[in-house]
Amino acid sequence: MGSEGSGILYLCATPIGNLGDISLRILDTLREVDIIACEDTRNSIKLFNHFDIKKPLTSYHEYNKYDKARELIAKLKEGKNIALVTDAGTPGISDPGEVLVRECMDEGIRVTSLPGPCACITALTMSGLATRRFVFEAFLPADKKERALILKELENESRTMIIYEAPHHLVKTLNELYETLGDRRISLCRELTKRYEEVKEFTLSTALRYYTSNEPKGEYVLVIEGKDREILEKEVRDGFLEMSLEEHMDIYLKQGFDNKESMKKVAKDRGISKRDVYNALLKNN
Repeated sequence: MGSEGSGILYLCATPIGNLGDISLRILDTLREVDIIACEDTRNSIKLFNHFDIKKPLTSYHEYNKYDKARELIAKLKEGKNIALVTDAGTPGISDPGEVLVRECMDEGIRVTSLPGPCACITALTMSGLATRRFVFEAFLPADKKERALILKELENESRTMIIYEAPHHLVKTLNELYETLGDRRISLCRELTKRYEEVKEFTLSTALRYYTSNEPKGEYVLVIEGKDREILEKEVRDGFLEMSLEEHMDIYLKQGFDNKESMKKVAKDRGISKRDVYNALLKNN
């Protein structure tokens, strides 16, 4: 039970395609809770019917996530246990469930996550790209200014990047990524865990040509190579070399570092010794 007799919110990951991917623990939990909150009850009922799960259902989605969160929290405070499911995958990942979790945490209500399928992780592990460090952007924003800002932030991202995209927007997104990131390697994953699961490896330029000629079908997970760290470090270093030493020092002094620490950081940025920085500044003065 949660604090002071309240119920527990269970985040239950559901299959992203293959129904066999659901865990026994999640099935047991769905059968035991008092209420199941679904992103779309019409979609989830198919899963529940398949596994003969009969529990009261309620909708919890993007358009009611604040008002319904308060209703669900009231039920939890009454001692009801609630399972939260999304249409596919893990609740809270690119999903309004994050709002309900935050509200529960603020109210001192226990939340636990029952692990299972997640499209971004599934795609990453089978992409053939680096998996140790990655960044997940979900769907890029529809707003033009916000979208441009996110793309600009990704320009120098050295970690592997993961993005979701719908088929009718895929070519536009590939074009924007190519214009912003240059010609990186990319794996496009679709129909994950299903019969016609597919992973295609391209560069962004060849992916753009392919999907301009071949109509995209299904929901896509784009896994994109991060920027080479040696290239990134060289670009940063070249940018610093365009500054005078005084301008470079001023960057760190304004951040509150003393002269000694600032010289140390400038030396590291420029690939020279601290003594070289000291002597050059002394000579310039």
